[in-house]
Amino acid sequence: MELGGLLVSIDEYDGWPTLRAALLFALLVMVRPVEVWLMKKNEVNWPSWKIPAARMKLPRDFEAPLSKQALQVLKDVWELSEPDGYVFPSVRSRKKSLSENALTSALRRMGYSKDEMTAHGFKASASTILNERQFNHDVIELCLAHEEEDDERRAYNRARHWKARVQLMQDWADLLDSFRTLKRKAV
Repeated sequence: MELGGLLVSIDEYDGWPTLRAALLFALLVMVRPVEVWLMKKNEVNWPSWKIPAARMKLPRDFEAPLSKQALQVLKDVWELSEPDGYVFPSVRSRKKSLSENALTSALRRMGYSKDEMTAHGFKASASTILNERQFNHDVIELCLAHEEEDDERRAYNRARHWKARVQLMQDWADLLDSFRTLKRKAV
């Protein structure tokens, strides 16, 4: 899977604007698709996003730092939804969220098969690329909203590495921009 090509496809996607924005946002923030399509405006704290525990696999709220690019995506669609509503509303109603399958359906319409890319696969792509580039594993796992697997370490280590997470998310967004630029130059 070539992310530069995916980013160009998302940029050129001519479907519902909030769906296009949700695809790009999901790729930028490295969380599960359900957290993106159910994102509410009151969860955005500029420049972070506090996801309620009820939507997380974690037993607590999760605060995700947002890169400049992710913040721009939000600004671009902010007025397309109700003041206290979903950030990425449905094509059918500004009062409803995108559907559960909207992101994956958009990927299929762009020509990506289920073997090439899924919306949930964005997390795997981010993890793989960042680990291959030797970013700090603990920081990557925190950005992905993963719990420490080692019971003892999880019990004692409560570090959240906020500054490092902010930097990693910006580095990830910049890396995606570089993939997009390289793909456009190659065409």
